[in-house]
Amino acid sequence: MKTSEAIKITHTLSNPSKMPGWSYGLPAKECKTGSKLRLVKGSTCYNCYALKGCYVFPDVKKAQYKRLRSLKLDPWTTAMAAQINSKRSKWFRWHDSGDVQDLDHLNKIFEVCRLTPETRHWLPTREAWIMDHVSRAPDNLIIRFSIPMIDQPASGSWPNTSTVVTKGATCPAPLQDGKCKECRMCWNKKIKNVSYGKH
Repeated sequence: MKTSEAIKITHTLSNPSKMPGWSYGLPAKECKTGSKLRLVKGSTCYNCYALKGCYVFPDVKKAQYKRLRSLKLDPWTTAMAAQINSKRSKWFRWHDSGDVQDLDHLNKIFEVCRLTPETRHWLPTREAWIMDHVSRAPDNLIIRFSIPMIDQPASGSWPNTSTVVTKGATCPAPLQDGKCKECRMCWNKKIKNVSYGKH
């Protein structure tokens, strides 16, 4: 499939300036668990970064909803894989905004990862039900469960997690102009938990 044809199906990829590769942003307002956590003071979603700044620009929101609608299209997996492979990037982050919608969406992500074996994929999620499917994830995909509350310890049941902390963060981005630069901890399955500083 040509990249131009793929874009007509899935819409464009997003390109977060912090990341070493590409991403695929969905509307944060449509997060299943996140939309509930946004109402909970002290949760990691309470002051959601994806509901402010550049994310509120009309063109950005329009693109996110196009991507959301595209998830139901039959050729979505093939089109997504074509786009990712065309970038020749070694690193991909699922959902710089938004989250997994349902099991069909998760299965499609698994298939895209299988079709892009040269790319390392990172999927952060607050959807606890995904734990039942982590063992089926392709080898080039790491799923990190995002612990819901600030300063809440990482869950021992998940092989990989991320936390938000008020002190003792392990993510170096704040010391690197807000960028990953050479760090790839989020994509590294040997790193059980990555902690991000509250900001």
